[in-house]
Amino acid sequence: METTVGAAGLPAVLDRPSGPVRGGLVVLHGSHAGHRSFFLYEHLARLLPPAGIAVLRYDRRPRVDGHDVPLADQAEDASAAVTELRRHIGPVPVGLWGFSQGAWAAALTATRHPVGFLVLVGCSAVSPAAQMRHGTAEQLRRNGYGPADLAELAEVRRVAEGFQRGDVPRPLAQAAIDAATRRQWFPLAFLPEELPAVPGTWTDMDYDPAPVLARLTCPVLLCHGETDAWIPIEDSLAVWQRAARDAELTVARLAGCDHAPTLGGGEGLDSIAPQYERVLLDWLDRRLPVDGWPGRQSGDRRPASSRPTSRRAS
Repeated sequence: METTVGAAGLPAVLDRPSGPVRGGLVVLHGSHAGHRSFFLYEHLARLLPPAGIAVLRYDRRPRVDGHDVPLADQAEDASAAVTELRRHIGPVPVGLWGFSQGAWAAALTATRHPVGFLVLVGCSAVSPAAQMRHGTAEQLRRNGYGPADLAELAEVRRVAEGFQRGDVPRPLAQAAIDAATRRQWFPLAFLPEELPAVPGTWTDMDYDPAPVLARLTCPVLLCHGETDAWIPIEDSLAVWQRAARDAELTVARLAGCDHAPTLGGGEGLDSIAPQYERVLLDWLDRRLPVDGWPGRQSGDRRPASSRPTSRRAS
């Protein structure tokens, strides 16, 4: 079923079970995966409806002048998506699934618009700035760069962040960027060659997830790839365990996966890790009602490719 989300009318699609509905899931986006057709979202729409779970996917609102969508705006849209999903499936439990940046937005949404559960994939519990410092350093390490290069990267990121906070004059920061562009590793630094005219364009760079996590009370499933190049996993888990004391926390480490729940760095439906599917289905199965739904009794745990296809809501 084609529908829309929120006052902005964001294009959306709802995939629902062919029979009774046990629950629903709203999908939130990675920073560079804003379209509802992204393969990780399509995977959910194939996997979950046969298990009695409806899935709502929508397009993230567009960037303005190249700036990322603030997390507060993403949470506003996600709240509207929850309302839209509940309008179609009634009073069954509804949760949020968030990938990468979408995990921050999902947790924030849950503190503003209570939901039944959270599934967070590739989730960072440190600030975006800290996460990018970790992630870009790891890119250099994996590409064979040594301590001197890592030190230069750390310094140019420190100066660029200082400019964004308004602490470093633009000419000084731009000079540091200009020098860094001459390094072979610069494409791995994920910094612009030309800084914006004014600071403050990265609205959420110092966003602190901890106070948000402290307000969560719902069950939470965290899925981390064993070799995630972008997330400081142990630091993030320490924050979760310290802050989210009222949440029921489950952590899954996915063998053979990096940032996405795929094998071999794949970017297609055929690369989804079977372990991720099992973990997700089993965790949801333990938290959603089964009355009136025959799938639990049938014990259907076949891979998504062999499950019956779902129908679109009408």
